[in-house]
Amino acid sequence: MKSCLLGLFSCLIVVLPAVAHAQTPSQESVRPRHEFTTLVAHWAEYADPGYLSFLEAAQPEVAQVGFYGAHFWSLAHTTHGKGYPAHFPLVGLTENREWFANLNREIHKRGIKVVGHMNVKFLVGDPDSPKTDTESGGPRGFFKFYRELWNEELLGPKPVADPLDLLEKDAEGKPITVNNYSIGGMKEYWGCLNNPHWRAVLKAWTKHGIEQGCDGFIANYFYRHNCLCPHCVTEFKTYLGNRFTADELRMKFEIADVNAHQFKEIVSWHKPEESMPLRREMLRFSQIANKQAFDEVFVKYGRSLKPDLLVAQWNHLGSFNQLNGDERCFLPAEMWGRDEDYLWYSTGDAAYFTDLPEGILGEGTLQARFIRGAFNDKPFTLGKYEGTRIRAAISELAANGGAPMGFYTRFTDPAARDEIVRYYLFLRKYDGLFRANRPQSEVLLLFPRRKIHEGDLTPLERFRHFGKQLLDEHVLFDVCPDDIVTPEIVKRYRQIISPTDCEKLSPHLEGLSQFEAPMTVRVSLSIPATLDELTLHLVNYNRHEPEAKRSAGGGIKDERPIATENIRIDLRVAKDATNIRTVTSVELLSPEQPEPIKLLFDAQEDRLRFVVPSFLVYGVVRIR
Repeated sequence: MKSCLLGLFSCLIVVLPAVAHAQTPSQESVRPRHEFTTLVAHWAEYADPGYLSFLEAAQPEVAQVGFYGAHFWSLAHTTHGKGYPAHFPLVGLTENREWFANLNREIHKRGIKVVGHMNVKFLVGDPDSPKTDTESGGPRGFFKFYRELWNEELLGPKPVADPLDLLEKDAEGKPITVNNYSIGGMKEYWGCLNNPHWRAVLKAWTKHGIEQGCDGFIANYFYRHNCLCPHCVTEFKTYLGNRFTADELRMKFEIADVNAHQFKEIVSWHKPEESMPLRREMLRFSQIANKQAFDEVFVKYGRSLKPDLLVAQWNHLGSFNQLNGDERCFLPAEMWGRDEDYLWYSTGDAAYFTDLPEGILGEGTLQARFIRGAFNDKPFTLGKYEGTRIRAAISELAANGGAPMGFYTRFTDPAARDEIVRYYLFLRKYDGLFRANRPQSEVLLLFPRRKIHEGDLTPLERFRHFGKQLLDEHVLFDVCPDDIVTPEIVKRYRQIISPTDCEKLSPHLEGLSQFEAPMTVRVSLSIPATLDELTLHLVNYNRHEPEAKRSAGGGIKDERPIATENIRIDLRVAKDATNIRTVTSVELLSPEQPEPIKLLFDAQEDRLRFVVPSFLVYGVVRIR
């Protein structure tokens, strides 16, 4: 099926000198980038006897495993820790500490970095409880740990005597609590990241994790709620006072005296339809404050103990949920991802099923390109909440500069284990094509972050629509937030699309690369970091779908990919990428194909034409 070409886009933009610039060494700490191409992550089954042998077989560079934050200290000493979320192998703080330290040693023996999970604020427990036939009464969970089990030899002195002084508080000064999970019948509380005493707790846990052998940490449960504790109120008033003049506060927000003002709320995420300027300032403040806490605990303190400490955040994006999702959606550009080694973004329920007749591929391609453009090509991964399309999930990330894969590296399923190992070894075999490569695209789609920060989500909906259209039409394109795009970035592309400035794409596209491929195939092009060649990535999402509509399936047995037929390619080879006259070979690589397949090609002027024969899920065309 020949792609119906879009043609020249009418919505071109002019980048003004006033536009914000991408991060520079003066804004970000000058330290070597930690490049990696494969990762495994487990909250469960890591105590399985086959876990270490799986690591030996798959050879990932990073194992995201183990718990060193609030999950550990809330639950590891209880019988309830054996279940969700951490699935601790033993009962007891000392017992589990020793077990994780040994696991880290074994992983290191296999040449793999260990990144531990650091729950930074989600606490499980009860400050007090009655005595029952099965419980001794008194404090439970986190509160028992803090009051009775805190080990000063390991963690130093307690920052405060009463753990209630560490928590997020409501307008009445009571701890914010919910009962969503009811682990062991206990409630959930939240440490306040604006509270310096809570940051001291996190520093103690960070030091302990480093001593346990962690090479880095990924912070999760990284939310701020409607906390009105004295620390949040003081910090928010300081934020407003530094950001606005007294006249601006009065005119914009009807705040006559910010120091005397009584705030009824200081919200973070909120419904877009209920947004207003002051609420957006609360959201911006919340995310800046969280980032400042992250930097203080992990970047400054953690790296003072271990200079090469890997630090990351576990965030959520879904289908580009803004205002009501994405932990960094309102961060200023100069803080977005600064000093972080990699990103984890969960796609939630936006990408775990397919509905091919409706054009839904269950993909995170657009999200991956957004993260890649916003994060200056540093490593990232996507957490896709389905364990069925293992091959597609790995291929999607590898094709777009990411590091496979997020959750559901289900090594206990022999079929899934075989495919994970097969695909990871394929990435290792052709490491030079993937490590620190850079995209080579023809079109740039701008992410409308400026308008989002104004509370206008109309361009965001256009962005989603344009992105899907460009993917379906097999256009080689990148994504970059419009508040960091620079004239230097613009020069790389033939055309720029701004969903802020246009409502639809015009009907013809001349001169760009063309792909006669089904809608179920996605295309991208990259330049290896050290090799003088181009790499064309083709990801095939076509499959026999489960009988149940939009089902996630029951594991890899339900992936059932359908191989592609011949795909005709007419690739525009830019002169600054490689000289068309020096192309010596074109080869098809695939995890299912042990040896490269040489392809016939025709090179004329700045066009390179060839046909890609059938492949199952991931086809990589190596253009030397």
